[in-house]
Amino acid sequence: YAPADLEATVWAESPLFFNPTNLDVDVKGRIWLTEAVDYRDFNNKPDTRLAHPKGERVMILQDTDGDGKADKSTVFVEDDDLVSPLGIAVIGKQVIVSTAPSLIVYTDENGDDKPDKKEVFLTGFGGKDHDHSLHSVVAGPDGRWYFNVGNAGPHLVTDKSGWHLRAGSLYTGGTPYNKSNQGNQRSDDGRVYTGGLQLRVNPDGTGLKVLGHNFRNSYETAVDSYGNMWQNDNDDQVIACRTSFLIENGNAGYFSSDGTRYWQADRRPGQEIFTAHWHQDDPGVMPVPENAGAGSPTGVARYEGDALGPKYRGVLLSAEAGRNVIYGYWPEKQGAGFALKRHNLITTLPQDNVNYVWNDTGEDTRKWFRPSDVTAGTDGALYIADWYDPIVGGHQMQDKKAFGRIYRITPKGRKLIAPNLDLTSTEGQIEALKNPAVNVRNLGFVALKAQGTQAISAVKALLSSENEFVRARAVFLLAQLGSEGKAEVEALLKSPEADTRLVAYRALRAIAKDDARLAMLNAQCSTDENPALRREVAIALRDVPLQDCREALTNLVRAFDGKDLWMRFALGQALDGTKAEAFYPELKKIYAASDPASWPAPMTALAFELHPKAAVADLKLRALSGKVSEGDRRQAVTALAFVKDRPAAQAMLALTKSPLKDVSEQAGYWLTFRRTNDWADLIDWKDAAAQTSPQMQRMMQLQFDVGSELPMAQRVKAAEELAKDPAGGKMLLAMVAENRLPNEAKAAVAKVIHTNPDLQVRTLASDYFPREGNKKRYSIDFIAKMGADDRHGEQVFTTYCATCHKHGAKGGEIGPDLSSIHQKFDRVALLDAIVNPSAGMVFGYEPWLVTTKKGETIYGFLVSDGATLVLKDAGGQQHAFKKDQIKSRKQLPNSLMPEPGTLGLKDQDLADLTGYLLSFKN
Repeated sequence: YAPADLEATVWAESPLFFNPTNLDVDVKGRIWLTEAVDYRDFNNKPDTRLAHPKGERVMILQDTDGDGKADKSTVFVEDDDLVSPLGIAVIGKQVIVSTAPSLIVYTDENGDDKPDKKEVFLTGFGGKDHDHSLHSVVAGPDGRWYFNVGNAGPHLVTDKSGWHLRAGSLYTGGTPYNKSNQGNQRSDDGRVYTGGLQLRVNPDGTGLKVLGHNFRNSYETAVDSYGNMWQNDNDDQVIACRTSFLIENGNAGYFSSDGTRYWQADRRPGQEIFTAHWHQDDPGVMPVPENAGAGSPTGVARYEGDALGPKYRGVLLSAEAGRNVIYGYWPEKQGAGFALKRHNLITTLPQDNVNYVWNDTGEDTRKWFRPSDVTAGTDGALYIADWYDPIVGGHQMQDKKAFGRIYRITPKGRKLIAPNLDLTSTEGQIEALKNPAVNVRNLGFVALKAQGTQAISAVKALLSSENEFVRARAVFLLAQLGSEGKAEVEALLKSPEADTRLVAYRALRAIAKDDARLAMLNAQCSTDENPALRREVAIALRDVPLQDCREALTNLVRAFDGKDLWMRFALGQALDGTKAEAFYPELKKIYAASDPASWPAPMTALAFELHPKAAVADLKLRALSGKVSEGDRRQAVTALAFVKDRPAAQAMLALTKSPLKDVSEQAGYWLTFRRTNDWADLIDWKDAAAQTSPQMQRMMQLQFDVGSELPMAQRVKAAEELAKDPAGGKMLLAMVAENRLPNEAKAAVAKVIHTNPDLQVRTLASDYFPREGNKKRYSIDFIAKMGADDRHGEQVFTTYCATCHKHGAKGGEIGPDLSSIHQKFDRVALLDAIVNPSAGMVFGYEPWLVTTKKGETIYGFLVSDGATLVLKDAGGQQHAFKKDQIKSRKQLPNSLMPEPGTLGLKDQDLADLTGYLLSFKN
């Protein structure tokens, strides 16, 4: 399915290549791609399917006879250092392949389509053989290289000038290689970056810089000719994917800001999943206005050509492998940012697959269309790589032949022909710069830049192009054509076109080496009527000392309306760190904000975004005021919660006594939450009664007895007593997990542990002490065809599920919220998740076993892994331990959710339960 004025044809398919992950185009119009045939062999039994034992390949595809179909494929390289490569950029003689842990540059010196040189350009990225890893390079309009990496860290990289990137999070898993990671690491710029990262580097490998962070797994970044960055990102299977304009320095909000907690740990009472998933209610997080729902987004591109017709110029393309579609967005300016509205542009389905389930292996082969990338060719056509598989990605690849396709999208009734670009002439270089293929136009940029001032006339002529993207490219290039070219760009700061002024500023900032000149530029542009330009100035001020940017800051603050979330974030960057403390009194003067109860909107917004220590007293007064709206009081309390200072914690303690119920309840939540992280050492939280109670002392003695040299009968008796107690049961399970429980005691324990008062103990006991109920086998297909009694299903939910799961207004918040499960799963997939709970655990709900040096054993979900480790047990209680209190920790393979057989559930119970869950419409 495509728009009526476009047509889609199969341009190439296997065996010309296999399993395509990423595309690029060279100056000859040929398509290059990376293959991932051996992707996640540890999951997919390589002996049962196509494999490349010599390593993955980079392929070149060509239409030699001009009939609109590829007829020739060439293996550029097959290299055992290529492990599931996810990105390729062809920039002249250089072929840059993204294959964690390295960016590898192959150079073809003589043009024979074989590499003459191989260089590990940058290395140290996490995510080997993992899709949350290193993605493709793209040349920006400023001549620098942009690329991103997913959250499978750690990313410990040193650029060629010696600058060190150190970034990570608490996320491990996905591959056998991703076993060690941690958040709260500082790079050489003194900043903490976490999760997935957006990076930029000079073509010589120097100048590595983080431009954004805290993604889950943004598969690719599109950098348009204005210098705007665009990305998509996937979710934790909770209907919360996103497509976003990536503001420079943006924190997308996936983990906590230091990477030590999952979003689930930070989810506050009453927060919607999407809001919590991307921390949208937190200060210091960029806006994410577009919820793309369920999915598995992959490649992105912004189409800047004219060949498809005027209405497609500027469309942002986002490949969605999960929902079998290429989305189209026409970005609309909204304040200092953009609004995005999703359209199905190219798809194999008549209706959007909103109920996408990643491991749904249904018979509808239309759903096997798995677009992994989309790019523009030199001919102006779109090329779409199709991984083609019943399953998304490599978790459970079903296609044993590694079949793949490339589709070509062209205007109906028109034949598009790739141009013959002569890079040895100025005319050919100009044509290359105008080309819609992003890395091909970089060749024109580089060649024209090498001419220096001689190219100014030809490049300046492009300023009158009908295509606004071509005009923007000319501005970026002029700035790098010596002082004469730079002067031309400086004059454009007075252009009547807002976008031209914005690009001129970015072009000048990209080459600025004189801090004094940059300060003048910032002051000049800080009063511009274009909010996007003011946003750029604010971002540029982040690392500028206050004394060097006070004029520009004041101008920006005066122009802020208090409503624009993009500008709020940008001003937070401008007033980063100690600048916020120093500037806070001036902020109050600018907005005449002496009375916290009567703050205007701009003051309210910036006090929240900046949350300086100097604002604690004002925020407390504002939270206590009945004159302030409930929403604004909530924002004031939240701002206090992000101040890492003792007075803020004390203020929050005082707010728990507020007569305003909304304030006292929220303050109580924040005190409980901050006890295990930012405020752990700011208040005396001592509560050691449970640890020193006589009952705990008794359990610890029994644990010692079981492992002692006492007669076996006494050891078995001690084990039986442990099995009956909640705390003792956890200790016992730790012993059996570590093979420290005598075999002679196992039968005795099995008779009593399944009646332990603690649900968590009963659940985990099934892994080590099977009982009769566990032998029950369910036929998912049979149950899926059974009729359902929704009323009885509700009773089943209330009895067996509501302790941990929320469904509408009913239930707990220990496990994943099931309120929207009808939008995520069909009946078969939901039954599979219930019958086999360990087969597809939701990210962030993997169980851990932690044993302390005092002998305590806790099972639960890891919600924080910083200086303090926090587990949430199956009862919803959080347990916090300092790192030096922990003896051992182990991630367990099985879900804490009990299998239905252990609960005695029958086939009809499951049919009724799924009927009830899927009928929910609120």
